[in-house]
Amino acid sequence: MGNSLRTKDLSKIGYTNDKARSLAINIFNKHFKYHTKAEQLHTLSSLMDRPEDFLEDDVLGKLAEVLTGKTKEVQFSVHALRESSVPLKIYGGKEIEALARRQIELAATLPVSIAAALMPDAHMGYGLPIGGVLATKDAVIPYAVGMDIGCKMSLSIINASESYLKRYSFQIKEALKKCTHFGMEGGLDFRQEHEVLDNPLFRAMPLLKQLHGKAIRQLGSSGSGNHFVEFGEIELFEHNTLGLTPGKYSAILSHSGSRGLGANIAKHYTNIAMNTCKLPRQAQQLAWLDMHSEAGEEYWRCMNLAGDYAKACHDQIHTNLVKELGLEILYKVENHHNFAWRDQMKDYGDVIIHRKGATPAHEGEYGIIPGSMTAPAFLVRGKGNESALFSAAHGAGRAMSRQAAKDSMTVSAMKKVLSAAGVTLVGGSVEENPTAYKEIEKVMMAQKDLVEVEGKFRPVVVRMNKE
Repeated sequence: MGNSLRTKDLSKIGYTNDKARSLAINIFNKHFKYHTKAEQLHTLSSLMDRPEDFLEDDVLGKLAEVLTGKTKEVQFSVHALRESSVPLKIYGGKEIEALARRQIELAATLPVSIAAALMPDAHMGYGLPIGGVLATKDAVIPYAVGMDIGCKMSLSIINASESYLKRYSFQIKEALKKCTHFGMEGGLDFRQEHEVLDNPLFRAMPLLKQLHGKAIRQLGSSGSGNHFVEFGEIELFEHNTLGLTPGKYSAILSHSGSRGLGANIAKHYTNIAMNTCKLPRQAQQLAWLDMHSEAGEEYWRCMNLAGDYAKACHDQIHTNLVKELGLEILYKVENHHNFAWRDQMKDYGDVIIHRKGATPAHEGEYGIIPGSMTAPAFLVRGKGNESALFSAAHGAGRAMSRQAAKDSMTVSAMKKVLSAAGVTLVGGSVEENPTAYKEIEKVMMAQKDLVEVEGKFRPVVVRMNKE
């Protein structure tokens, strides 16, 4: 490969120690193979100049130890769980698997927990279940935010009637192919620019410095799995508060997160949390960072940057599509559903609320709750229910694992289901077939106390990653 490092490249930038050179080549050929040689050498130069800054780094820490001659000392604290749990409210309990319940019950016994809630789309995850909401005091739990930090929904109502989708279906499909990119690697074929890439944190923090090149390449792209970009028809109801005339409109709906940037931040700080906060084995994934510690403050800054980056990706997707098709955005609604926020609760004052696969639903707050590639999505407004920690479901929730979904349906059977629903799929895989998800209408029924429905979106052309 043209970007593989050689010993002479390292010698030129001051790497004279054979052990350091050999370790650098192994690390960079494994973990940085998609970075250009210039990016790799830039990171190695930064490491040579200030190796002590990299001692905590999951990937580069070993090389930093060789260069400084220091082995990082890990200070850790040991914590027991509470004997009884903090207040925990479960919505739509009949439809929720026992493993997800057990996970939220365990989280409710952490010594830093204040209150917990489980949304009706919940299913098992790592640490906190998907659909789990947890309020803590002065602590942030990387695995309660999740791997895809800032994963979110974005809805643009556009200046086209519902008939536009039929008349221009070919142009829509071509625009989706040109203006979106799915999958773990790569990005769009045309250059993307956004002010988020100029955030000074990219220069100030070694972890972010080495992720900057990837963030540039992946801007405006989407992940794999259940991430999508789709065109559809939205009906705004009589009582909607958007200021738009009730009726049917065309709209763009997207679901994705912070790409490699968020995943690397999550991995890095989860490792720090697990090394510094020792819990009983069954709860170790719920290790937290003290908000007043250096690592806690760093994670918070990185998490917020990943959230801004996820928003920037959606902004680029929607902007590129409307520009390509000569359309305009009339109204935009968006919400994160893998994130942590500073908030206030009546009896507890300042808290950190983690939502892992849950939609913020403070009073009057807008959100989008999608179904599946054939089921509707709902435009909602929060009711501010404190026992739900001001939250609602983030979607229909999986009814079966990806493997089970794969085993339960053939490609031709899925084509029939899509055809019957009047949906065109570009890409996609049977792992995401509609039967893999719970019924969105049931999920919505279970959270009538949490949100008011203001509009209903029906997918027409759906773009997803082809596994």
